[in-house]
Amino acid sequence: MKIDCLRAACAAALFFLICTSTAFGAAFRYEIQMMAEAQTPVMNRVGYEQVHVVRSGETLLDIARNYELGYNELALVYPDMDPWLPPRGEEIVIPRSWVLPPTRYQQVVVNIPEMRLYRFFPEHNLVKTYPVGIGRQGAATPTGDTRVVSRIKNPEWTVPEGSRQKVGLAVVPPGPDNPLGDYWIGLADGQIGIHGTNFAWGIGRRVSHGCIRMYPEHVEIFFNEVAVGDRVEIRYAPVKVGIQDDKIFLEVHPDIHDIIPDMHAHTEALLRQRGLFSGIDQQRMQRVVTARSGVPEAVGSVTDLNQP
Repeated sequence: MKIDCLRAACAAALFFLICTSTAFGAAFRYEIQMMAEAQTPVMNRVGYEQVHVVRSGETLLDIARNYELGYNELALVYPDMDPWLPPRGEEIVIPRSWVLPPTRYQQVVVNIPEMRLYRFFPEHNLVKTYPVGIGRQGAATPTGDTRVVSRIKNPEWTVPEGSRQKVGLAVVPPGPDNPLGDYWIGLADGQIGIHGTNFAWGIGRRVSHGCIRMYPEHVEIFFNEVAVGDRVEIRYAPVKVGIQDDKIFLEVHPDIHDIIPDMHAHTEALLRQRGLFSGIDQQRMQRVVTARSGVPEAVGSVTDLNQP
């Protein structure tokens, strides 16, 4: 009886934490649907766009962080805007909506091309999402299924041998000079983890030795949302397909590792697997695939499926 009460109390405390975390990492309700004759389920779109007026002295990196985005998410939408001197007074649309990535376990999913992490809470049908930094070219973050094996507050950083001469230390102690930040979530392969950073402008960039970096304000929350044993799916999904209010949404990111030879054919195949292709406006689909802006766009309707 005491154990059951303790479990119920822990579940209630976690639910309160999820629902009241409004400052960072707001939670969204999510659904997973199976369309008729589909081979794989369909996730939904969550979030909403906002408008921001650029203030004096702001950079795009500042704006991205203030809206819980990685730098890449604004750079894709505004590729011609000077990231250090965006025009003062300019109204810019903040792309705070996402098609959820496919998931088998509904726990933690990291999608490499969009540089974003999703933490699912299936017992409450809620999901939270955070921007991340990933492995740089030549040290790509590995994909696959893994698990959380450790949670360490104020970690030490064991410097890779190739970097020790430059750093001047074999082990960097906890503190402001530690690139792991204040929290470490170790993964099963023992080589990489999810952690904070002392260089916040690396979020939304390919900058790490393979680890997954989070803003300091996000990793503190995420650290308390995961437990040892939680499943982590690290995926490579530059194209995501979802539904919201009977509209079919398509979200396409750059193929940063040049893995997919034909993005248009890849997108069509995903739509067919999910039983949605017959409801698509193909001209809209082609525009979204060509733009690869990372912003979900409506490209069709569920009500048009299999219509003559």
